[in-house]
This record gives sequence, C-alpha cells and structure tokens, in this order.
Amino acid sequence: MKLRPLHDRVIVKRLENETRTASGIVIPDNVAEKPDQGEILAVGPGRKNDKGELIAPNVKVGERVLFGKYSGQTVKVDGEELLVMKEDDLFAVIEGAAALKKAA
Repeated sequence: MKLRPLHDRVIVKRLENETRTASGIVIPDNVAEKPDQGEILAVGPGRKNDKGELIAPNVKVGERVLFGKYSGQTVKVDGEELLVMKEDDLFAVIEGAAALKKAA
C-alpha cells in the first residue's frame, strides 16, 4: 500500500535512537524515549494561500527532519509505524554529515 499525503502533510518514518549510552549501558525499549528524528517518505503537493495560489513544501522525500515528541498522527501501513503530520509540525531539516547521527 502506498500513501499519498494531501495538502501540506508529510509522511515520516521515525529513526531509531541509540540503545546504548556512550559508556556502553544498554537502554531497555520500555524506558527509551520515542525518537524525535525521522526520514520523509512522502510529501503532499502543498497548501493554498488566501489568493488560491499553491505554496510548494520546503521539504523533500529522503530528507531527515526533527519534530516534537508528540507531533503527528501515528498510522500502521504494512506493519510499519509511520507518522502523518503537517509540514508546520517539523522543526528543522538535518543537513550534511550531521544527518548520519543524532546530535547529543
């Protein structure tokens, strides 16, 4: 099944947090916080302004983004947990080498 977000919504897949601390202590799943970082899987066409003109989204498929812990609506598609949220719920795009690991 494919999802095609409408308007200014995006589909985001949460990226997993590290399950170990820097000193090597394993963090159990039931204690670990939900990740606040994800990868954009799909982007809607944008929203319309007061004049009816389409405003294209500022994010693209494949970009890594930051969002609030409780942002978006969780949906399950083909056994995978995804988030559907408005573009306004995104805080930032992670660019460059920093996209490969989460900032501490």
